[in-house]
Amino acid sequence: MRAIDTNIVVRFLTNDDKRQARAARAAIEGGDIFISTTVLLESEWVLRSAYEFDPAGIASSLRGLAGLSGVTVEEPALLAQALDWMGEGMDFADALHLARAEGCEVFLSFDRKLAKAAKGRESVPVQEPQA
Repeated sequence: MRAIDTNIVVRFLTNDDKRQARAARAAIEGGDIFISTTVLLESEWVLRSAYEFDPAGIASSLRGLAGLSGVTVEEPALLAQALDWMGEGMDFADALHLARAEGCEVFLSFDRKLAKAAKGRESVPVQEPQA
C-alpha cells in the first residue's frame, strides 16, 4: 500500500498543475492508496483557504476520492460523519474532533461556535470547562 500526501490529493482534485495532476491521477488510479485522516484534514483546509472551495464542493470531492476503487481512508465512518456535519455547517476540523470523541462523556472546548454548531448533532455533548 502507498500513502499519499496532501499535495497529491490537491493536485488530483484541482488539476491546477497539469504535469503534477497527471502524476497524481496515475498514482491514485494505480490503486493500493492509503489516505490518512491528517492528510484529509489538511486537504480540506487547502481547498477551502487557497482554492476557495465551498463546503459542499469539498465534501463532494473528498467523498468521491474516498470512494474510488483502490483508495483506502483511515477511519471511513469517522470521515463520513465529519463530512455530513460539515455539510450541515460545522467546521471540518471540529467535526473530525467531535466524531473522534465518540464514546466519551463530554467534549470540552472554549469554542462557542463549535458548541452551537454541534448542538443536536453530536452524540458527545460539547461543554465549556468550568473552574
